[in-house]
Amino acid sequence: MRRLAVSFTALTALLAVAACSDTAQQTGGATGSGSNVGSNTAQRPTGSVMSEAERLAQMQREFQTSVGDRVYYGTDSHALNADAKATLDRQAAFLRRYPAIMLRIEGHADERGTREYNLALGDRRAQSVKEYLLAQGVASGRLATSTLGKERPEAIGSNEQAWAQNRRAVSVIAQ
Repeated sequence: MRRLAVSFTALTALLAVAACSDTAQQTGGATGSGSNVGSNTAQRPTGSVMSEAERLAQMQREFQTSVGDRVYYGTDSHALNADAKATLDRQAAFLRRYPAIMLRIEGHADERGTREYNLALGDRRAQSVKEYLLAQGVASGRLATSTLGKERPEAIGSNEQAWAQNRRAVSVIAQ
């Protein structure tokens, strides 16, 4: 009886692997970017199937490394500079490549200013990213915004270097 159960389990695993033999299917359509981001062979046992959470985590890693998930701003500003626009152009191309992906755009601010001011500034920063992506042809239903103000700093410190890292908008894959 035990042999039958083991044989049945092995057969089920084999069928699952055969059903997902296409690499694009296994990675949710993600293709390699010249790195091992799309490869799960070192992390996963042979024949295992990728869960939805793992697939989203993999896509977020590809998004961060190949595309860029954040843009930075000047002090008290929500204007996009040339570097920010280049990153957002790559984000728009990524979203065209993966039409089922949605983004949550989080606006952040540095520690200076009141909580209310920084929440409003974070919202304007998130909205500036959303408006730029909309202008690039991304559907509004695929984009959501939120503001975190100064509540989640990227860098700790009361100096220009830390403040510059905290003045940002971060795009996070949500599905």
